[in-house]
Amino acid sequence: MPVTTKRFAAIDILRGIIMVIMALDHVRDYFHIDALTGNPVDLTTTTPALFFTRWITHFCAPIFVFLSGLSAYISSRNKTKAQMSAFLIKRGLWLIIVEIVVMSFILTFNPYYNIIFLLVLWAIGWSMVVLGLLIRLSYKWVLCVGLLLFFGHNIFDHLPAFTGTTGFIVNALITAPRTVLPINSDHLAVSSYAILPWLGIMLLGYAAGYFYRTEVTRLQRERFLIFTGLCLLFIFLLLRSINIYGDPSPWEPQKNGVYTLLSFLNVTKYPVSLQFSCITVGIGLLLLAFFETKANRLTRYVSVYGRVPFFYYVFHFLLIHIVCVLLFFILTPGAPVTDPNSPFLFRPVNFGFSLPVVYIIWISIVAAMYYPCYRYDRYKQANKQKWWLSYL
Repeated sequence: MPVTTKRFAAIDILRGIIMVIMALDHVRDYFHIDALTGNPVDLTTTTPALFFTRWITHFCAPIFVFLSGLSAYISSRNKTKAQMSAFLIKRGLWLIIVEIVVMSFILTFNPYYNIIFLLVLWAIGWSMVVLGLLIRLSYKWVLCVGLLLFFGHNIFDHLPAFTGTTGFIVNALITAPRTVLPINSDHLAVSSYAILPWLGIMLLGYAAGYFYRTEVTRLQRERFLIFTGLCLLFIFLLLRSINIYGDPSPWEPQKNGVYTLLSFLNVTKYPVSLQFSCITVGIGLLLLAFFETKANRLTRYVSVYGRVPFFYYVFHFLLIHIVCVLLFFILTPGAPVTDPNSPFLFRPVNFGFSLPVVYIIWISIVAAMYYPCYRYDRYKQANKQKWWLSYL
């Protein structure tokens, strides 16, 4: 008999927080004056404020992917293995289609799809497909493959370079920092999220769902989350200190103590490294434990975003780009909507604002998204019988 599942408020709270933080990085991409010409984690040009504006958003993708795996396990308690497998495979393929067709257009506003972006939904989609196949075997398979990919994928850093279509496939699976595949003379695909490292995070998220069974007490779950989170942070500190394995970019002493700290924290996201995963997922686990017993007005507010992550993700990007278009026409009348050096229409390279203005726009975007998310969440709760809502 299927087991009735319940929502865990801590998951919605943490997911809501990272969704809010995530919007900061996306707003920066469209509105910061140096977003398309500079690198916020380049220690030779950045400032501490700009560095941490980018660095804090590093937590969003790994925690979101981990929570996706965790939510899959919780959802599986109410389905047969075959039903859950089929759902994950179909939802994964759906996310891949959304990434290619919907998100590539929202990101660029280019109806000709000259650039197709293969980003986080692409990685999550393929990870769900593989998870859907693995759960047909056993929980142990999911756990073992997850551990192998999570801790061992940086071995692939030493692979020889591949070129052409083969290189694109290898890089998109394993090592892609940012890989470009020309489709024809006018179209290309850009992959930034190597699938296997993200798959490892999702599989371990699914495995952690074992501690969200009804048989497990809240205290037991908190102990697991705290212990595992601290272990991951210890592994991060150990690996980062010895500079041998777990990240292709070792830290180095800088011009002063502040920038040396930035170098130590400057772990690699493209492709996601073991050290990157350890510090982000480790802190994420500690936050999950912390929010187990936290319920107040603020947590209820952010959990609204966390309850409708797909809706928020798609429409906050759409809102950001629409606001960008409006400011583009207001501030640069008569300027061409395309810039050969920018992948986004209505966002030329020399367009943008200072960092404080970016923060104001970010807060405004997040606030504007609250009511639509709240109404959509209410709609979902009132229409649970509609199967298609589980894909949105």
